[in-house]
Amino acid sequence: MASNKPIGKTEVAIADISLVKQSSSLAFTVDLEEWFQVGAFENVFDRGEWQSLESRVEIQISLILPLLAEMGVKATFFCLGWVAERFPKLILEIAEAGHEIGCHGMDHRRLFTMSQSDFANDVRQAKRLLEDASGKKVQGYRAPSFSLTSTTQWVYPELAVTGFSYSSSVYPVQTDHYGSKNAPRTPYFPAGNHGVLEIPLTVCDVPFKRLPASGGGYFRLMPYMLGRYLLQKASNQTSGPSVFYMHPWEVDTGQPYVKEASRLSRFRHYVGQKALPDKLRALGRDFDCQRMDKIYAPLFSGKGA
Repeated sequence: MASNKPIGKTEVAIADISLVKQSSSLAFTVDLEEWFQVGAFENVFDRGEWQSLESRVEIQISLILPLLAEMGVKATFFCLGWVAERFPKLILEIAEAGHEIGCHGMDHRRLFTMSQSDFANDVRQAKRLLEDASGKKVQGYRAPSFSLTSTTQWVYPELAVTGFSYSSSVYPVQTDHYGSKNAPRTPYFPAGNHGVLEIPLTVCDVPFKRLPASGGGYFRLMPYMLGRYLLQKASNQTSGPSVFYMHPWEVDTGQPYVKEASRLSRFRHYVGQKALPDKLRALGRDFDCQRMDKIYAPLFSGKGA
């Protein structure tokens, strides 16, 4: 049975997580973008420079696909349309390896920098490029830098019209870089009944604090045992699956070192990269890692609302 809960000034319908049979699973997701397109370097590289910078996505995918195969994991890749436009065969390679292709927008612009009409054009172009390259229907969307907040709820009707079943764009924690601390922790249907399911990133509540537990730089920084503990505890707290995310550039120790970035940005970007593959192998042993659509399909199209 779904229940209603406020988020910001709107009300959402909490999905019936009991419909998800794989409640102990871990949704393994990969955000596919170039190393220079990350938020940490947005003040270093102008978008007009991107075409002249060294591309590393082919090298990075050549590292991550064999690693996932070794782990026996099929993941969801949220890919930029910018990458699909330039490397369509790479998107096809990922899809043919059995991974789900999702959409990460066209060129990693945060939602609050776009108008609703700009976003509509952005996401339609990206979805078309990804579907043309992969030969697969794209059902899932993830906003760049988790920039879907209470002020950008207009995204959902556009996603519905464009044919998306779900989004995984909300991080229910507040950091200096992203977050929607008042958002629900479990899957929900945003106000307006558009039929698009929001699957939040995983957070863990500890005394007096809510911690990001989904991966990224935090997972690289902390000892693996702590990362595993937070994911398991979060799953116990919500009685549902957890969501993990990473980027292919996180396993690429040969990528350029951006000395022009701030010390904090460099630390966030480069810390723990060498140790990450072994952490991921451990994650594959300790969790039942699966694609987003394989776990949450019972809730798509408004089911469980």
